[in-house]
Amino acid sequence: MLVSQTFSIFGIDIAWYGFIIAIGMLCGVICAYVICKKKKYDLSMPINLALYALPLAIVGARLYYVILNGVSDFWQIFKIWEGGMAIYGGVIGGFLGVFLCCKIHKYSLLQACDLAAPCLLLGQAIGRIGCYFGGCCYGVETTNEALMKFPFSVQIMTENGLEWHLATFFYEAFFNLIGFIILMILTFKTDKKGVVTASYLMIYGTVRAVLEYFRDPAESLMLGSTGIKASMLLSIILAVAGIIIICIIFYKDKKRRQEVNG
Repeated sequence: MLVSQTFSIFGIDIAWYGFIIAIGMLCGVICAYVICKKKKYDLSMPINLALYALPLAIVGARLYYVILNGVSDFWQIFKIWEGGMAIYGGVIGGFLGVFLCCKIHKYSLLQACDLAAPCLLLGQAIGRIGCYFGGCCYGVETTNEALMKFPFSVQIMTENGLEWHLATFFYEAFFNLIGFIILMILTFKTDKKGVVTASYLMIYGTVRAVLEYFRDPAESLMLGSTGIKASMLLSIILAVAGIIIICIIFYKDKKRRQEVNG
């Protein structure tokens, strides 16, 4: 990327990518606190969930990346300073952290997931901006001169020289932000547990599946030598799962109301 990847504070170099990811995490925790306060949930939930979910999300993001890159050195998993993180690994690791937190602190898992979903999508929207500075997650080469400008495309230095590539990271940040707004509306409009979580799966799964199609193969994690993009396949599975969960929730609700009304 044609931007500085670091900035300095008191002579210490700090990576923009990591800094923006941290900002995304902080905003997610603040968002969770706001939701808890307005919905009169236990105000200790945001911090407790973060203490379990964030460390496991970081480990999961690194583990997912290392495994799909075929790295055999076990200790590479912990060398997060060398770069190489994957959002889906972070989501999986974060969910395990939420699960553990709910078991230990006796929270409702569905309530915790519904609380975390919009906060996670907000964090993902902010975090994707870090890709601009990290020089990653860009799309295929742009050949249309009308699109050779930001935010449609970004300039990438490749072995063939300077090239314009689709700014897929920016598209994802934008649609994640739209998704966050939708999830926040649902959070305060419905009391049906699981609806917000299922909507997250549908929204993010769909957005990521579509954008993964336009992502440069060099920036995608593949399933071995199959040529299948791992994140695209997982995104499709999650989107379908979200639709199924929503259908089940509303079917059960409809059946319950019919039983109540005789």
